[in-house]
Amino acid sequence: MPPRILIVDDDRHTRLLLERLLSGMAGVALATCGAEARRQFEAEDFNLVLMDQRLPDANGIDLLREFRTLRPQLVAILMTGFADVRDAVAAVREGVFDYQAKPFEDIEALEAVIGKALELDAAYREIAGLRAQLAGAPGLPPVIGQSAAMQRVLAQIRQVAALDTTVLLEGESGTGKDLAAKLIHGLGNRSARPFLEVNCGGLPETLLESLLFGYEKGAFTGATQATAGYFEKAHEGTLFLDEIADMSPKLQSSLLRVLQDHSFTRIGSTQPRRADFRLVCATNRPLADEVKAGRFREDLYYRIAVVAVRIPPLRERDGDILPLAMHFLEHYSAKFGKACGPFTPTAVQALEAGRWQGNVRQLQHCIERAVALHADGPIDASHLAIGPDTPGPGDEARESPLGYQEARAEFERDYLQRLLDAAHGNVSEAARLGGIPRQNFYVRLKRWGVVTEK
Repeated sequence: MPPRILIVDDDRHTRLLLERLLSGMAGVALATCGAEARRQFEAEDFNLVLMDQRLPDANGIDLLREFRTLRPQLVAILMTGFADVRDAVAAVREGVFDYQAKPFEDIEALEAVIGKALELDAAYREIAGLRAQLAGAPGLPPVIGQSAAMQRVLAQIRQVAALDTTVLLEGESGTGKDLAAKLIHGLGNRSARPFLEVNCGGLPETLLESLLFGYEKGAFTGATQATAGYFEKAHEGTLFLDEIADMSPKLQSSLLRVLQDHSFTRIGSTQPRRADFRLVCATNRPLADEVKAGRFREDLYYRIAVVAVRIPPLRERDGDILPLAMHFLEHYSAKFGKACGPFTPTAVQALEAGRWQGNVRQLQHCIERAVALHADGPIDASHLAIGPDTPGPGDEARESPLGYQEARAEFERDYLQRLLDAAHGNVSEAARLGGIPRQNFYVRLKRWGVVTEK
């Protein structure tokens, strides 16, 4: 269904121009005064309102303020033939998406602004629809994404969730593999039972082993009491092993034995135990390549990759950036007790032009930082502090192409160094800027030789 736009202007030429301009992208309703605009607004749910500032019987800003009491997330553009900086500031503070002076000097620019305004409205509606879904299923995590790429993923997740089989989630860091794992659990028949998560990256082998298998009192120094491991705690539930590619060869072998018959023994014990759990694994590296390189057991790979689901990076999710950004904006505004927003046209443009190498996690941290440092009111591109683009594949010509592993290592090494430079050498801040868990970030620094242990 095409969007609906209400044009409120007493100038016939302006109404005719806008009607012709918008007829190809939306349904148009026309009003010449405030009273007529009120009747139409109350009778229909419009996606966008184009409002003249001076009407025969009303002030446009006052009328939009009245409309926003009925629909707080109304997207509106104010138009005026008497441009005034103070009026523009007042309009933006009232939550108006943009302020356009008449006569319109650049029709293409006006059309682009209207297109961005409709995107903003679509994002508001997507988030509202998501809230309605979550109200009916409060245990499920929020999944924002109407792009074709994400819809394919969600269809796969819904299909495999009820099958109670092992699932491997593959995707770059920050794409939301943990959220996908929780969604698989929440939609499956084990949703009422525990969901436990272990990050295999950055944990010493002995610590990870004790977390998974548990241990008896006196099994090692510091084992002052018998402790159940995650295999036991996840009984009848779901165990999520994140960054499975970082698991040591010894633990890979141990995990394979557990998966064969779901039996294991605690450290320091000879008594076998059994646990019935569903296993979901995740990796930010193609696990098939790790098998070929001899870093991951082939038999374990086939055991855990019964169903493989690829979580797409943000650059492949056309149309999802703005809804995600708005979701984070509302979340952190509420968390910090602020009233930040909406995004201005320049902010929308900056968000959609960003590279987001850290994917959704990087976008989330960008919005969190903007809300934390901003007082209240609209978020502009300057508030987002989106850094310069990191060169991507194909940005620089090469005389001889590198192999996949070499190219990947070169990119990640350069990316980590850029993050460190931006954070002035602070590892925690660099990890935060990149949207990477600190322990994983440090492992990558050591792997690629960006820093070395002294």
